[in-house]
Amino acid sequence: MTDRKASLAEVASWCLAAASLALVLGLHLLPALLAGLLVYELVHVIAQLLPRRVSGSRARVAAVAVIATLVVGVLAAAIIGAAAFLRSDAGNLMALLRKMAEIVESTRGALPEWMVESLPSGADELREALSYWLREHAPELRLAGAEAGRAFAHVLVGLVIGAVIALREAVAASTRRPLAAALIERAARLGESFRRVVFAQVRISALNTVFTALYLAAALPLFGVHLPFTKTLIAITFVAGLLPVIGNLISNTAIVVVSFAASPSVAVASLAYLVVIHKFEYLLNARIVGSQIRARAWELLLVMLVMEAAFGLAGVIAAPIYYAYLKQELVDRGLV
Repeated sequence: MTDRKASLAEVASWCLAAASLALVLGLHLLPALLAGLLVYELVHVIAQLLPRRVSGSRARVAAVAVIATLVVGVLAAAIIGAAAFLRSDAGNLMALLRKMAEIVESTRGALPEWMVESLPSGADELREALSYWLREHAPELRLAGAEAGRAFAHVLVGLVIGAVIALREAVAASTRRPLAAALIERAARLGESFRRVVFAQVRISALNTVFTALYLAAALPLFGVHLPFTKTLIAITFVAGLLPVIGNLISNTAIVVVSFAASPSVAVASLAYLVVIHKFEYLLNARIVGSQIRARAWELLLVMLVMEAAFGLAGVIAAPIYYAYLKQELVDRGLV
């Protein structure tokens, strides 16, 4: 906390940081930023475990280079492995979507009348509606495929950039000019905010996945209920859980629809269980993430609402990180 007057270099660095963070969302570069921050923070955390005798020597630079290479390799392998799993027989995502469509069609008799009226009358009508939708949205689908490939390329570039910056930090830095020093300070605080928020969200998603796995793979089989695509549902729960709020909606919808394959009562039980678990998770989320960035739950929800209205899904993902960074800057200046 400080009451000193901000220097011209600090004011300029704040303006540049704000413009850069806005451009990241405007230019759809959020995947690259998150990938770079993830690599940088992982390398930074692991490098701190190096023995003190390695510090300040060429051996430390070599060690950091090895760590950065391993981190990038592991993350790239994890991304490729997740994609391969979702295409495999055990976790085929398209097969899951087809199964969900079949379940909805086969359970029409158990659904309320108002819901049945909004659903296709049969498989032929469903195929016709799907074909019509595909024809009408073919340009958007081609664009979505191109955007997915571009986002994957951005992630790979971000991984490399994060590793290079982490390696650069291991080299003794020369005296920096005021603006460069201020910009580095802004970047360091952004990285710290990312580490606090994302690592907390990973813990929350992991805990949610454990509870969901206990229900799908342990509790239901005890009652003789074996849902299809259990492994895929568990994987979707973890990956989607990394997205605040909307991730739970995605995973819960998939689980409840698949539960109809057993019976409507199992679907109701699944919905009740998920509601209870996520009520608990919301409290835990507010406590963990809120304590990390010293923010109340209503603050995070308000920021996420505004960011979603301005930037869509990317805004929801970036909101906790951006808000944590902004609040840290204000706290360090003694303004809040």
